[in-house]
Formats: sequence, structure tokens, C-alpha cells
Amino acid sequence: MKSDKDIEQLIDKMMAEEKLQSPSIDFTSKIMANVQILEDKKLKAYKPLISKPIWISIGIAVALLVIYVSLFSVSENDLKVDEIGKLYSDKISTAFSGIHFSKNTLYAILILPIMILIQVGVLKNYFDKKYQL
Repeated sequence: MKSDKDIEQLIDKMMAEEKLQSPSIDFTSKIMANVQILEDKKLKAYKPLISKPIWISIGIAVALLVIYVSLFSVSENDLKVDEIGKLYSDKISTAFSGIHFSKNTLYAILILPIMILIQVGVLKNYFDKKYQL
């Protein structure tokens, strides 16, 4: 018990000799400048690389291209649409007739795009939650 009192008296003596420290004169202005920098970072909103009007115009352009090709590219002497489809499918089947894939390769080719789409969705949700304002 006596040693505790001695330690307490020693600490009291040391505290009485030590002066209180005060912050520098420009302490508040430095802190407020840092707060302002943080606020400026929060104010930056997410802006997509391609805006909605651009996506709409791309969609309209693709739709117009499809309509143009389907309506105006067939002349009177051309084949009917069913015959054109058969002609292209015959060309495609002859072009790839020498290539044979194993079942595992076909499964991988079919599953890969699905997995990429799932991963894109998961990552988008993750980053939306992480950088939510």
C-alpha cells in the first residue's frame, strides 16, 4: 500500500511540474481545411462513361439499321427470306464441318458467357454498395 501512495505522490508531483500543452494558433484552420477536402471528395458524383442519351441514340441507330436492312436490301430478284436463311446455314455448316469439339469444350463455351454475366452483375452490386453516396 505504501508503494502505491509513493507512486501516486510521484505522479502528482510530475503533473504539477508539467504545463498544459495548447494547440498551435492555426490548428483549427488546418482541421477545417482537411474537413473541406473530405467534403469535396464526397461531393463527386458517379458519372457513367456513356450517358443515357448516347445509349438511346445507339439503340435507335441499331434499330434503324435493322429496319433498313430488312426492308430495303431485298430486291425483286433476290431469294425469299427462308431460302436466304437456308443458304447461309449451309455455308456456315460447310465452313465448320471439319471442326469437332468435345462435350467438355462445348459445355465450357456455353457456360463461360453465363458466368461472365453473373460476375458482372455481382461486381456491379459490390461497387454500387461500396461507393454509395
